[in-house]
Amino acid sequence: MNYIHITDIHENTLQIYHQFREHAFKADGSFVADSPKVVNLLIEENIEVKSILATQEYYDTYQKLLTKLPPETTFYIASKEQMQNIVGHKIHHNVMMHGIRPKETTLEDLGNHILMLDEISSTQNIGAIARSAAAIGIDSYLLPSYGPHPYSRRALRVSMGHIAMLKTHIYSDIKKTIHTLKENGYYIYAAEVTPDSTALSEVRIKEKWVLLMGHEGTGLTEEILNLCDEVVTIEMMEGVKSFNVGIAASIMMYQFKHAK
Repeated sequence: MNYIHITDIHENTLQIYHQFREHAFKADGSFVADSPKVVNLLIEENIEVKSILATQEYYDTYQKLLTKLPPETTFYIASKEQMQNIVGHKIHHNVMMHGIRPKETTLEDLGNHILMLDEISSTQNIGAIARSAAAIGIDSYLLPSYGPHPYSRRALRVSMGHIAMLKTHIYSDIKKTIHTLKENGYYIYAAEVTPDSTALSEVRIKEKWVLLMGHEGTGLTEEILNLCDEVVTIEMMEGVKSFNVGIAASIMMYQFKHAK
C-alpha cells in the first residue's frame, strides 16, 4: 500500500481536502467524504477512491478493508491536528476520502420504483431521504440539478454513505423529465395536500411508479401537479399541516413498497 506521511499540509496533492466544502466538486466528479462509517461504506460499495487522508489509528483498525482498494490508491497519514488544520475547523473523526462520483444512471435504466425530488433546498433532507430509500429498498433516486448534490459532504454524512447503494440521475427540466418517465411506463404520484388527493392508506400502487416530493416550504406547484397521474396525502391529525419532507418521504416510500 502506498503510504505517504504528511509533512507539509499545503502540498498540491492535498488541495482537494482543503476545499472540504458543500460543493467542492471538480470537473472529474471528485468529492470528499468524512468519518469512518461513511468512508468504509463507500469502499464496500466499490466507489472509485483516489486517496485516503487518515490517522495511523484508522489505518491500523481498517487495514483489511483497505486491501480492497486498487494499488494506485494513495494513503496519506496525518495527525488529527494536521487534519484539523487542513479543513480549518475541529473535527470529530479520523479519516477523509477523495472519491469520484459514480456515473449517473440514465432514466431508461432506473428501477421500477423511483423517489423523485423537486426543489428540495436542505442538503440534510437529501441525505436523510437517500438513507431511508436504501433501507426501505427503493433503489432509484431522481434529483434536480438546481438543488444540493447527493454526494455533497453533508448529504453523504447524513445518508451514512448509503447514497452509493442507489441508482441516481440528476435532471435539469422537471416537465420534460416527467413526460419522459410517463413515456417509459411510470405512473407518477405527487406527494401533496389537495382537496382531491388520495389518502395514503387507500392508494392503489402501480407496478412501475415514481413518487415525487416537493419543496420543504412551498410543496409542488399546481402546474407540476397537473402533470402527475395522482396526488397522495398522508392522513394527519387536525391542526397539523405537514411532516418534514424527509419524514414524509420515508412514510410514503414504506407504504408504497409494502402495499398489497
